Amino acid sequence: MNQSRAHAGVSRFLYTEEERARRDASRWTRVQGVLAPLQFVIFLVSLGCVLHFLRTGDGLAAATASVVVKTLVLYTIMVTGSLWERDVFGRYLFARAFFWEDVVSMLVLALHTAYLVATFANLLQPREQMLLALAAYATYVVNAGQFVIKLRMARREAHRHAGAPLGVAT
Repeated sequence: MNQSRAHAGVSRFLYTEEERARRDASRWTRVQGVLAPLQFVIFLVSLGCVLHFLRTGDGLAAATASVVVKTLVLYTIMVTGSLWERDVFGRYLFARAFFWEDVVSMLVLALHTAYLVATFANLLQPREQMLLALAAYATYVVNAGQFVIKLRMARREAHRHAGAPLGVAT
């Protein structure tokens, strides 16, 4: 590690040995490993519903319900992810290793919440609601990509540490 990174307290690894042990012991690691792919499947179904509505004007109820379900799963994964981050890093959000993922997650949450408010308060027309949902989904895709990159980093690190489990989600 170069001197400036050492002085800044930045590790070249995603996890310290202690953090890795806490990650592997946390029940939230498995929960995140189940919720993340579930949320992605729900996202794909919902994206199809939203695009169908925007293309045809049909299926507003299905599109709306799908975005609401996607948002509820997002809230669940954010809460459990915060609990995971607390177990592993000792803080609920913005830990060193996941700072930028958490920053983008806040934008994802804000856009999904704006969708719910706009929809249930009738602040936007249905087409504009669905366009807002698409904006929320675009930020979700960016955020999901960030987490996939971190998962791959963690798996590479596991190869470098003798005895580290290879299939553990981050």
